[in-house]
Amino acid sequence: MPATFTKSALMLSLMLGLGQAQAAQPAPAELAASLGIPRPAVIAHRGASFDAPESTAASYKLARDLGADYLEMDLQRSKDGVLFALHDNNLQRTTDVAAKFPERKDSPANAFTMAELKTLDAGSWYNKAYPDRARASYASLKILTLDEIIDIAQANPKHKPGLYIETKEPQLFPGIEHDLKEKLQDRGWLSPAGSKPAKSELGVGQGKGKVILQTFEKNSLELLEKEMPQVPKILLLWVGEGSIEPKSKVAFADSGEKDKNTYYGKQEPKSEAEFKQWIDYAKAQGAIGTGPSAKLTHGGDQSYSDLVQPWMNQYTHDQGLLVHVYTVDEPVDFEKVMAAGVDGIFTNRASELLKFYKRPAAASVDQVLKNNGF
Repeated sequence: MPATFTKSALMLSLMLGLGQAQAAQPAPAELAASLGIPRPAVIAHRGASFDAPESTAASYKLARDLGADYLEMDLQRSKDGVLFALHDNNLQRTTDVAAKFPERKDSPANAFTMAELKTLDAGSWYNKAYPDRARASYASLKILTLDEIIDIAQANPKHKPGLYIETKEPQLFPGIEHDLKEKLQDRGWLSPAGSKPAKSELGVGQGKGKVILQTFEKNSLELLEKEMPQVPKILLLWVGEGSIEPKSKVAFADSGEKDKNTYYGKQEPKSEAEFKQWIDYAKAQGAIGTGPSAKLTHGGDQSYSDLVQPWMNQYTHDQGLLVHVYTVDEPVDFEKVMAAGVDGIFTNRASELLKFYKRPAAASVDQVLKNNGF
């Protein structure tokens, strides 16, 4: 047989094999169902953080009782080893650290013990920032430990949301992936490999998809997979340093843009291949999906690169992965990203997203807050 024919036959065989492998991938709805993950998923970003101070009891209880599928959080570790939820490394934006610890106000959150962190007011900043949504009860809200958020997730007998946990800048917290595993295991939130999704209508907090782990960091994704191979994982994506390489090399300072989000909104992957390699990496490391950024219709500080274009979502789905987009709050953008093919949405406005999905809460935001003493 001629060598050229042998090579051609081999190439054809490989292409057919690849096509069969692609065809064998489960449809997104089937994949989500097999993992016990609602589709489309309502992921309450730092809780219902439009209507209450982010990452506080008010925010998480509101999200839970409105009916969000997941309570989302950024995980950090205190100086004395306690896991807690806070987005920023620095405490000044969302607490009164400058008043309580003036000499240490610029110190990172992990330089404080949990007892020290618990002395901080993590709610009054919200009342100042959003006077139209302010409540006296928000003053003196506390930073929450992971244990306390688990308690909140478990407390409503009618709806138990799952936990959607990000390892936030994990290089600052060596071993946090193992610590998280130990805590979830101790609290009974790790499902055995191969366990079936709960059949109960009470929510995802009882079934196989009760916990989703997320990270921007490749190293942390690998460690999470090593520590908790049975738990669904999401690789978060954006265009910029440490993630997808941008087409433009012009830095923000040299771009002439007035704000960073306008700048980020104009960034796009260097190439189609650059985007695809991140999807391929996520799959190779055991992730069940990606968490890409969105470019929002009206801009704002949550608007980044458009990484949920239909072709991007299609490629991700073709690899057998789900797409959970961040962070979307307006109906016009709910419509846009759903039309592009996403499988779930991170949102600060859980009440609005639930209405969009025709899953409105039985009570108003105001009533739910009052029911919880806020």
